[in-house]
Parts: sequence; C-alpha cells; structure tokens
Amino acid sequence: MNPSIRYKGYEVAPAAQRLPNGLFAANLTIEAQSGSARSFDALDYFFDEEHALAYAFRWARMWIDDQRAALRRCA
Repeated sequence: MNPSIRYKGYEVAPAAQRLPNGLFAANLTIEAQSGSARSFDALDYFFDEEHALAYAFRWARMWIDDQRAALRRCA
C-alpha cells in the first residue's frame, strides 16, 4: 500500500508503478476537499521505488502551491 498525506486541504496519493524494463513510474492522484480528483501518470521514471514516491510527493506539493497561488491572483 502506498502512503497518502494531507497537504493544504488536499489528499495526496502517490504511487510507484513497476514497469517491464525495471524502472518505476511516479504516478499521482490529488483530491480536493470538494471531492474532485486529478490523476497524473508517469511524471518521471526512477530506478528506485522510494525515489519515484518522493518525486510524486514533491511534485504534488508544487502543483498544489501553484494552484493556490493562481487562485489568489484571480481573486
């Protein structure tokens, strides 16, 4: 089971998918409090599962921060 975290009101669920070539794809699902979810597949590829998960977590935090900043700019 992959870990999930809560970050600034979003549920972040990264996943590392092992590929036939031995690499791990960093995948991610981000769910807002409203229930809407976004999925991102194969953000990048890694030799280690842990690196794929860490990258997906980091990518999610940047995406969430960017979305929140965009909402503030529009307000």
